Amino acid sequence: MREIAFRQALNEALAEEMKRDEDVFLIGEEVAEYNGAYKVSKGLLDEFGARRVIDTPITEAGFAGIGIGAAMAGLRPVVEMMTFNFAILALDQIINHAAKARYMSDGQLSVPLVVRGAGGAGGSLAAQHSQSLEAQYAHAPGLKVMMPATPKDAKGMLKTAIRDPDPVIFIESEVLYGLNGEVPEEEYLIPVGKADKKREGDDCTVISWSRALHFAIQGADKVAEDDGVEVDLIDLRTVRPFDRDMVAESVKRTNRVVVVEEGWPFASVGASISEWVSRELFDWLDAPVERVHQRDVPMPYAFNLETASLPSADRIADAIRRACYIEV
Repeated sequence: MREIAFRQALNEALAEEMKRDEDVFLIGEEVAEYNGAYKVSKGLLDEFGARRVIDTPITEAGFAGIGIGAAMAGLRPVVEMMTFNFAILALDQIINHAAKARYMSDGQLSVPLVVRGAGGAGGSLAAQHSQSLEAQYAHAPGLKVMMPATPKDAKGMLKTAIRDPDPVIFIESEVLYGLNGEVPEEEYLIPVGKADKKREGDDCTVISWSRALHFAIQGADKVAEDDGVEVDLIDLRTVRPFDRDMVAESVKRTNRVVVVEEGWPFASVGASISEWVSRELFDWLDAPVERVHQRDVPMPYAFNLETASLPSADRIADAIRRACYIEV
């Protein structure tokens, strides 16, 4: 199977869906003339023209609102945020309008909208440009939140998001755009809310998503080599709604859980998943749920301090050991 970069997989998804449905269009900062801040939209202006690939001013609330209005009118906008750090400015539009339109109109309105772009730590970009803010969106009823970790998932999940009748928040790790991976050439879709089992094991369930999954893989490799512990590693892919069936099946078999995320610890997606596991699967747990997350501080600018703030293989391995009652 061919290998392509994460950004190319996203580019293919956009191009294929724009060819498939003329109501799909892309709008955002630098998506047209500049080919996208991360080159995800490279070539789309030449192929589809300025009517469907639209550059905007730096006005996140403004072009998010344009996208929501267009979706209500029957189009399928893909709104690119250069980074989800800037999407904070559009939260009123996204949460007060996109997320609530179907409910408040008693089903008369739908908002087939995708808000996508880069999130998470970006490599020495400091506190205002390195935030994992998925919890803001997962908190709001009416929004789906998808976060791919591989090029294959990025393409299949974005195609699904664009076809969804309701608003989808699609967050791409900024440091994964150059990641290469196998991607089928034939068309495929990855359903909303369907997790992926990255490795099989009976000793401990490890739950993660997006870039943090790659830290979790490193931690799982470490405990397998050092301690003979084999983990059941789940990539959620969609964090709202998350795949409760796969999580429950795994926890009932391993009886131990570690949740790994790039976000902050308080009121995070990982906190909600841990609460659900502790409440719904309490009788199957042989140890408290362990969590590994970003340190509870604004992201430092220095490379070494950013690394120290994020989850790491060593921190994850130690959490797995604690869950398995192996001395750390």
